[in-house]
Amino acid sequence: MTAPPHEARPTGPGRALPDTQQGMRRRNLARVMHAVHADGPLSRAGIASRIGLTRAAVSTLVDELIRTGLLEELGPERPGRVGRPGSALAVSGRGPVGIGAEVGVDHLAVCAVDLRGDVRARAERHVANRGRSPGPVVEELTGLVRQVVAEAEGEGLWPAGLAVAVPGLVARDARTVVRAPNLGWQDVDLGALLPGEFPLTVDNEANFGGLAELWLGADTPANFLHVSAEIGIGAALVVDGSLLRGTRGFAGELGHVPVHPDGPECGCGGRGCLEQYAGEEAVLRSAGLEPGEDRVGLLAGRAADGDPEVRRALREAGTALGIALTGALNLLDPQSVVLGGALAGLAPWLLPSLEAELSRRTAGPACPVSVSRLGPEGPLLGAAHSVVRAVLDDPAAVAERA
Repeated sequence: MTAPPHEARPTGPGRALPDTQQGMRRRNLARVMHAVHADGPLSRAGIASRIGLTRAAVSTLVDELIRTGLLEELGPERPGRVGRPGSALAVSGRGPVGIGAEVGVDHLAVCAVDLRGDVRARAERHVANRGRSPGPVVEELTGLVRQVVAEAEGEGLWPAGLAVAVPGLVARDARTVVRAPNLGWQDVDLGALLPGEFPLTVDNEANFGGLAELWLGADTPANFLHVSAEIGIGAALVVDGSLLRGTRGFAGELGHVPVHPDGPECGCGGRGCLEQYAGEEAVLRSAGLEPGEDRVGLLAGRAADGDPEVRRALREAGTALGIALTGALNLLDPQSVVLGGALAGLAPWLLPSLEAELSRRTAGPACPVSVSRLGPEGPLLGAAHSVVRAVLDDPAAVAERA
């Protein structure tokens, strides 16, 4: 079974293809790439049986993909099959990579992921970005991007695109950060600040985290709500394998759902938002701890050691999260909830009170809650893999730029 296609974006190689002969050829190239990516190594005959084309047609498509460096031949298939063995084909370990980048409140990170899904290069820097103007932050991020690209190119790879995860609202143009309260950014066109030599996509970090869970998670259903946290709390709703973005692309701002309307002021301008009770800094404040570089590690370590104040703070955070999630679950009815980001590392102490609230407040049976194995890596990996998925969706367009 081939992997589901990457959702269409307004720009870049993931765009819809026209209903022309050329468009049909490009769609068939994508079908071949998805088949090999999902089920490979495969012979030409194996690909043909999966996508319903003749072996001759598949051979022509495969030869083109080999010439452009997107597929490679591994040699004869393993023995034991009936008939003459065909040549096994796999997605190339050399060629295009997806460059993923993340702007966090206290870190910058960049990685390169090849078509096989392997991380081939990575760079990270811990830096306080809250209150910094976008220019210096992006300049520093660009330096990390160039470092990762150079390392990837040293292995015979080349960047097919750059996707950047940010903790804020991103316009549907996939480049403008409309508002990022925890950074202090508003109406920032990252497309004008980042390198322009390859296609760019900017998206909310929770959206990329949700997509990473869809593509890389274990037995992830096609309909789920992914919730992640750092300083803020975001969510991504995946419906039938695609993100539900909302009219302006702002869906998923769970952290700014009020759980106590008369509570403390929030950076968004409201009061009593979930972020003020279940965000990392909020939990540290509640526990009487000073924030450091590894906030999750500090909280998890103290909780594991039995610190009563930390456990109380996490229990209250789980209750607040349960209250906010109840409204989302009653309204949207997903198959499951997946906790990612910082929430994954704190799940043992959050889940009891969170699940108690869901059980008490949801209209139907309690929605199952699972913990992402990707943890805080989700947004960065989701960003890089979004570029890889775009390559699979339209390999002809990528080959034209190579």
